[in-house]
Amino acid sequence: MKPRISMITLGVTDLPRAINFYEQGLGLPRMDSSPEVAFFTLHGSWLGLFGREALARDAGVPAEGSGFSGVTLAHNVASEAEVEAVLAQAIAAGARLVRPGQPTAWGGYAGYFADPDGHLWEVAWNPHVWVGPGEE
Repeated sequence: MKPRISMITLGVTDLPRAINFYEQGLGLPRMDSSPEVAFFTLHGSWLGLFGREALARDAGVPAEGSGFSGVTLAHNVASEAEVEAVLAQAIAAGARLVRPGQPTAWGGYAGYFADPDGHLWEVAWNPHVWVGPGEE
């Protein structure tokens, strides 16, 4: 197996709201897709949005549940200032600030936001190594 993540799909409670958050609020490029799902191209993978109930049904698991799911998504950037800019953009688009940008124990700088469905995103700058498919 060649290790990679091709797509991350988030189960959402309000698909139009989630599409607006990611497309208009964060500026992710949306691909043509059906009314039941939305796909966005990322640098090296895709992000999918799918109704929470439908996604749970597809996976064969219950849709109910809340709190920390044990998963966070990370978006690495090139500077502390960019961490702050992305956090501000997400908040302006309707995200909830979970942890403001601050120095980390590992020598970087990071903060967290939750999208409108509560999915946690870390925005981080790592001065020691670039984490991603290619520095831009």
